[in-house]
Amino acid sequence: MTDNPILDAYTMRSDGFAGVLDAARPAAWDAPSPCEGWTGRDVVAHVVDTQREYLARHDVDLGPRPDLAEPAAAWHAHADAVRSALALPGVVDRPFEAMTGPSTLGATFDMFYGFDMVAHRWDVAAADGRAHRFTDADLDVLEGMVAAMGEHLYGEGVCAPPLDVPADADRQTRALAALGRRATVPA
Repeated sequence: MTDNPILDAYTMRSDGFAGVLDAARPAAWDAPSPCEGWTGRDVVAHVVDTQREYLARHDVDLGPRPDLAEPAAAWHAHADAVRSALALPGVVDRPFEAMTGPSTLGATFDMFYGFDMVAHRWDVAAADGRAHRFTDADLDVLEGMVAAMGEHLYGEGVCAPPLDVPADADRQTRALAALGRRATVPA
């Protein structure tokens, strides 16, 4: 742990994402994911590119984009660059006007891109033909974003509409359904 909670949260979530990527078989990268029209590789590209774009808009240069020919290796290189940037003095505390009001670069990055690193673990694992089990802390992140975003979560290019699940469904099944995902992996 550092004295930078944004960096600590990023490290924890990016390490969780890396664990799923490191365990993926090569076929996962070109297999369809639960994100319509996206392969496992596309999911990784999305997470890398959206983080890079956000930070670049706030004058944080991560250097060249890693080559996604090997998605897990690309993720490790990307995450190292992000951690280095978030550790720079003043970066996470940099104020800006977010769509929700006054914020900081770090708080907004943690909320939106932290959520992506958790939610997309499921998608990469599913492209690999396996389920991913979320921790309670991961489920807190997913449920928090669902609550914070409301109907905006289901706008174009975000999440599919929520799915109905039985009233007695477990927490993970409910969280995935709220993100438009089934808690089962297609065979």
